[in-house]
Amino acid sequence: MNIGDAARHSGLPAKTIRYYEEIGLISPERSDNSYRDYSSDDVHRLAFLKRARNLGFSIDDCRQLMALYQDRERASQDVRAIASAHVSAIEEKVRELQSMRATLNKLIHACHGDNRPDCPILEEMARELETVD
Repeated sequence: MNIGDAARHSGLPAKTIRYYEEIGLISPERSDNSYRDYSSDDVHRLAFLKRARNLGFSIDDCRQLMALYQDRERASQDVRAIASAHVSAIEEKVRELQSMRATLNKLIHACHGDNRPDCPILEEMARELETVD
């Protein structure tokens, strides 16, 4: 099938499919006229990649997961290790986001939100910049 059909069946944009080919995540066959010719296995791999990316796995993680998926003699502990590391990274990101939310909520409550020019939100951002210098 052509790239448009592969895109429709996998749920990925054609541009993403081309990118995945460019970085070696997939390798569709080429027809005699050099057009990409996607098999049902290619579409299945594309759908796999879409799900992995939707779960937030990096391209490198996707490369490892794809290799493990295709290796019928894989150890499930290898897959589990990648997923566990990803969950740890997500948990760290959640902590960072919660900290940002708490800081912003504190600043919002400190701001009068009126016509006066003083603004604790801007002052805090400027203070952070001054400590960088």
